[in-house]
Amino acid sequence: MKKYILSLLIVMALYNNTYAQGCVAIRTVGGLNTMEHAMGLGMVHDMMHDSTMKPKAEPKWDLNISGRYFKSYKHFNGTDEVTQRVAESTDVRNFSRTVDISLARKLNEKWSIGIDLPLVYNERSSLYEHISSAKGSPRYSTYSQGIGDMRITAYKWLIAPKAGNKGNLLGGIGLKLPTGNYKATDVFHTSLTATRVGPVDQSIQPGDGGLGVSLELNGFRILNNTWSLYSNAYYLINPQGNNGASTARGGVPTAAAIKYTSDVMSVPDQYLLRAGTNWTKNAVTLSLGARYECIPASDLIGDNTGFRRPGNVLAIEPGANYAYKQFNFYLYAPVAIRRERPQSYPDILKTNDTKVFSRGDAAFADYSLSFGVGYKF
Repeated sequence: MKKYILSLLIVMALYNNTYAQGCVAIRTVGGLNTMEHAMGLGMVHDMMHDSTMKPKAEPKWDLNISGRYFKSYKHFNGTDEVTQRVAESTDVRNFSRTVDISLARKLNEKWSIGIDLPLVYNERSSLYEHISSAKGSPRYSTYSQGIGDMRITAYKWLIAPKAGNKGNLLGGIGLKLPTGNYKATDVFHTSLTATRVGPVDQSIQPGDGGLGVSLELNGFRILNNTWSLYSNAYYLINPQGNNGASTARGGVPTAAAIKYTSDVMSVPDQYLLRAGTNWTKNAVTLSLGARYECIPASDLIGDNTGFRRPGNVLAIEPGANYAYKQFNFYLYAPVAIRRERPQSYPDILKTNDTKVFSRGDAAFADYSLSFGVGYKF
């Protein structure tokens, strides 16, 4: 029973691959499930019913296909919601739809390797990027689609999920490749009859244009045959300062944008922290935890030049998981309880230069949905 619960919890906790929402452009860079290699779910399920049976061959491969959706539209400046944006219909609305395809291979009892490729389809509806931001102006949309930034990750069990163990700990280090388009373009309306083509907003670009390194640490602890705890930490290091893609939407950047470096898009770091508890009964596991996602204003390595919308989201994250033989089905729905848009590097430059406090806003979602299926073979 304990082995079964442990395996199920590992699958459930790491299949979730949603990253933060809205104009805070945290992209999907892979929520690989390479975690559960000690024993296949189908084999463990059989062993629960017949402890004397001979073990089946352990699966070596793990395929995971998941979807993510959110709509961001509520604007925040600091932690204060700018409610008039929605009331006046001047809010920016981002619709994000992502499919992640992940494939992991167990190499031995300690090591595994996985690859994740996201496919994205994004829509951004706004006023200010087109004719006017005035109330009553026509609302237009821009779109982006294609592959996102691929991630290749090597994982090692620091504390392996063996029989008799009440917990485990897994570390991972990965390479995030700039496979996604970071300067995708679409049509912007400059008048009712005129248009121009330019790069879409950073928040809906499929990629960020940088080569990054991801670090992960994932831990689990069994309390009894029903309850357990989980925790996950993920950090993406993006050393490149900016990618050179224009933020002027096909126009000419202003002198102020050039002066404060917001004329081009940045390549920001991002990180995720999760922790919570799980309740398991037979093939069903329900979870409830806290989730914190962030694009920091300052990166660990490299400069912070370029336009970015730093932000963070604290959410309550309920989830459900169902295991059937070699399959695993899951659904997660993080609900935001706190959202913040702090000062960016260009904001700080402008504040220091003008002696007047400056801070832009950002749109966030109320919730996001992540759902999918995994298969072991």
